[in-house]
Amino acid sequence: MRVGDASTRDGKLTTDRPDARSRREAPARASPPPPREADAPSPFARILHGLGREVDRGEALVKRVVGGGGGKEIGNLELLALQAGVYRYSEAVDLSAKLVDRAASGVKTVLQGQ
Repeated sequence: MRVGDASTRDGKLTTDRPDARSRREAPARASPPPPREADAPSPFARILHGLGREVDRGEALVKRVVGGGGGKEIGNLELLALQAGVYRYSEAVDLSAKLVDRAASGVKTVLQGQ
């Protein structure tokens, strides 16, 4: 709803745009996913690779902050960025631990079933 534009007449407000009233859109159809190549990594492998990259990035951030300060004071913006980076790092490590735990549990279940 727009107030004060050309769509208001005689104090009445309209809730839809004039161009939206005149045309009706067909419902969007879901297209099938593109065929996967045999050499392309699986979605799980891509997620795992991204998670590993996040853990590496967080580890480098923590090493850079702990190892190199050189007595330089850190401003508020840098501290806030550091807090966000460490939070992302801790979330990535937590997710990695959960994935390892679930994978180990799945392997244990499969081995007990044999």
